[in-house]
Amino acid sequence: MADKLALQTRRRSRLRYQLKIKSGGRPRLSVFRSGKHIYAQVIDDAQGRTLAAASSIEKTMRESLKTGADKDAATQVGKLVAERARAAGVEKVVFDRGPYLYHGRVKALADAAREGGLSF
Repeated sequence: MADKLALQTRRRSRLRYQLKIKSGGRPRLSVFRSGKHIYAQVIDDAQGRTLAAASSIEKTMRESLKTGADKDAATQVGKLVAERARAAGVEKVVFDRGPYLYHGRVKALADAAREGGLSF
């Protein structure tokens, strides 16, 4: 029986393969969530660099949030990463949820990024 980490790794690689095929050269909005915080990056895989990033660990976010591990924090991070991506000239992205289900904090971040002007 495979352990949880191995299953997550398989799920992540399977998803990234599909995103690579269907992305059409668009940057990828990647999400990472831990038990205490949530992070988002807009990554250009062709150049191999991060175009925009935001997380609940930033000083301004920590001051305004009760905790970095709830839907409110995910919403704030989604709005901030969308704002920074638009400032970098990115309008369309592909959403990379990683090994996480599209539910809860991940969904809240995605919805806030859409409201912030990103298209995916």
